[in-house]
Amino acid sequence: MRVLLFGATGMVGQGVLRECLLDPDVSEVLIVGRSAIGKDGTNPRLRELIVPDVAELSAIEPQLSGFDACFFCLGVSSVGMSEADYRRVTYDLTLAVAKTLARLNPAMTFVYVSGAGTDATGRGRIMWARVKGETENALLRLPFKAVMFRPGFIAPAPGIRSKTPLYRFFYALARPLTPLLRAAFPNHVTTSERIGRAMLRVAKRGSPKPIVEMDDLRALTD
Repeated sequence: MRVLLFGATGMVGQGVLRECLLDPDVSEVLIVGRSAIGKDGTNPRLRELIVPDVAELSAIEPQLSGFDACFFCLGVSSVGMSEADYRRVTYDLTLAVAKTLARLNPAMTFVYVSGAGTDATGRGRIMWARVKGETENALLRLPFKAVMFRPGFIAPAPGIRSKTPLYRFFYALARPLTPLLRAAFPNHVTTSERIGRAMLRVAKRGSPKPIVEMDDLRALTD
């Protein structure tokens, strides 16, 4: 299986990349992003394409064909952002990439990392949830197999760090309590390893539903 990965430098993307490289069924992982990941450079199954603008892929289109799955883990926190700026990164950029890949790989499975609490109506009061909901709906209308992942709290694997300082601070505080939180709230807490394994399972076997909530995610990896 050949996999495209966007957002490999983020916390979720790092976890997904790790699981891809551990999976013997994955023959190639191609990372597309604005900066190099800076590790695993000697792995023969891993390639990177550095682009100045992820939303503009026309120059590298010949290298984006023939893939079985795309794991789209690229995203930003909405904290401190206007709706217009958040929409440009969350909706506009995602759809620019997805439309290109749907044209080049119509049989592809496209897995999008959304979030628990996403507003599928696209009309709610919470800005990020509304924009995420509009993004999900637009992806589900494209001519490929799109699956939306809505994780809640994600515990990073050892060595994996969020790029967002606020999240790093929060995870550092929560780390000692993570085992207790997972035991007490199994449908609200997951790990970066579980997300990666669940994405790979969906890419290989399909998903029972287009929107994967936390209880569905847990079932995929139990």
